[in-house]
Amino acid sequence: MATTFKRILVGVDDSKDALLAFDYAIYLAKRDDAELVIVSVLENQQMNIYQTLDTDFIHGEYADLEEHVREYKKQAREAGVADVRMMVAEGEPGETIVKDVIPAVDPDLLIVGSLAKKGVSRHFGSQAAYMAKYSPVSVLVVR
Repeated sequence: MATTFKRILVGVDDSKDALLAFDYAIYLAKRDDAELVIVSVLENQQMNIYQTLDTDFIHGEYADLEEHVREYKKQAREAGVADVRMMVAEGEPGETIVKDVIPAVDPDLLIVGSLAKKGVSRHFGSQAAYMAKYSPVSVLVVR
């Protein structure tokens, strides 16, 4: 008998691997009639000191990211996932997802891509490894 999930958390950042992770999360959510929670993290370390002090800049970046994640939510709904939620968090992706997002969402499974698109966390392999090591729930790393 295959494992079924009630709530799946998927991290998205537009990297090729994250898009594959998102597609697989949609597949599993439909298969198991599970809730799909889509999260993206606004990485503060990608901003320079002036940008981090400018609340208008951060608000604008956050709003842009939130709008972008809404597109993922729409895509999941159009693909047939009935129960979809989205979240935008701030910080370092691996740590933020493990320490803040997972406790808030309480998923059965976290799905992430193995590589990130941009920034210091471009080497998302280290982010994915961090999440796989420290996550209190099962982690599926897609590549």
